[in-house]
Amino acid sequence: MKRMMIVATALGLTLAGCVSGPDDPNQKTKQGAAGGAAIGAIAGAVIGHQSDHSGGALRGALIGAAAGGALGAGAGMYMDKQQAEFNRALEEERRTNQIEIERLQNENLKITMNSEISFAYNSAQLTPAFHDTLGKVADILNRYPRSSIKITGHTDSRGSVEYNQQLSLQRAQAVGYYLSDRGVDSRRVIAEGRGESQPRATNDTEAGRQLNRRVEMLIIPDKDIQ
Repeated sequence: MKRMMIVATALGLTLAGCVSGPDDPNQKTKQGAAGGAAIGAIAGAVIGHQSDHSGGALRGALIGAAAGGALGAGAGMYMDKQQAEFNRALEEERRTNQIEIERLQNENLKITMNSEISFAYNSAQLTPAFHDTLGKVADILNRYPRSSIKITGHTDSRGSVEYNQQLSLQRAQAVGYYLSDRGVDSRRVIAEGRGESQPRATNDTEAGRQLNRRVEMLIIPDKDIQ
């Protein structure tokens, strides 16, 4: 069994290493497939050994690698397509630094919205100009329902801790309400406020405070996407 586990682990690591370079637009999908294959190979070896001591571990590793790779690729491909749509639809907002779109290592997508554009000063009311942008986001989320959406509000350090916490929560809720009004299932959406507790930059300068005033949207794919 020990020898077969070594083989299975080596197979998984080999598959995990067979991904392309950082310029590949499908790199996340391939990384997900390779990671799933590695996990599947090891799990398959254990199951195969339990059912057939003679050679089941190796066969199980190969079958597990294929199944695990397909599962990892499914979520990666799903998020690849969704990210591509966000990039196209929000090209102008990205160019003018209203929005940032980032792919995280665990396949999650993070959209960061600049509060200077999305909210009036010291207010949780969405600016009319930002409705069109959020409408684009909602339309894409509706086309990709196999995910949950976590919305988090952040502020700079001016004002009391209590006030900033409340304002950040209200802003996150305002974004969530707007998405729901545009058809996004409210059961997919969670809103929370972090106030001034998680700054991106120093609060000692206006440029830093502007970066800290933001709303982040984390799009988390369902675990069973294939």
